[in-house]
Amino acid sequence: MQKAVSIKITGKVQGVGFRYHTKQIADELYISGFVKNLPDGSVYVEATGEDWAVEQFTEWCKKGPSWARVDKVQISSLPLFEAKKFIIK
Repeated sequence: MQKAVSIKITGKVQGVGFRYHTKQIADELYISGFVKNLPDGSVYVEATGEDWAVEQFTEWCKKGPSWARVDKVQISSLPLFEAKKFIIK
């Protein structure tokens, strides 16, 4: 089964390589979508892939890379969408 989610991550998540590492994890799990910084200092992700992969991906987003500090993660379901790969915006 395929699944799609949006994830908003707040904390010390900009300027710490969060987007780069998010792409690495997404590529390892064959997840498509994108990650981008938002003006409010948070990181926003839209991801789609196999259920198990999206679950692992969202668990990783709750921690992030070791030098990031994740304070809050908001996860919402999205309708399935088509994306060829995972990109950094």
